[in-house]
Amino acid sequence: MAITETKYQQNLVTETLNRQVANFSVLYMKLHNYHWYVKGEHFFTLHLKFEELYKEAGLHLDTIAERMLAIQATPPATLKEHLKLATIKEATGNENAEDMVRTLVEDFATICNELTHGINIAEKSDDQPTADMFIAIRTSLEKHKWMLNAFLSK
Repeated sequence: MAITETKYQQNLVTETLNRQVANFSVLYMKLHNYHWYVKGEHFFTLHLKFEELYKEAGLHLDTIAERMLAIQATPPATLKEHLKLATIKEATGNENAEDMVRTLVEDFATICNELTHGINIAEKSDDQPTADMFIAIRTSLEKHKWMLNAFLSK
């Protein structure tokens, strides 16, 4: 691979990592919102599930940002940057419990699609550690998506 092609691929990896730092920052706060404001008959179940998910989102956020630092990239570190770069939206504050779960399923699907793209970009850049990290995160989100969809089934 030529030097300019290598640099181009590295930039694509960095852009992909930046987007996921932003997504997981927004997701982390959204999950806190849902954890604090969920109401209804599924309160106890969802309150605990949202806590589990925001803790995991925080771990993914840290892992991605630290990977960026390890490859000498600079992760976005302000809420303004995160909201600008994220492809998922923050909570509106008007969601009911079912809306919360449905929105998370959609967010996880969005992130999984982006991670799949990121895996391909990282592999083209011979960046197996980043590809492996994205695979692990995608695997976890796919499992959560399946469980949340099962929760929505009536």
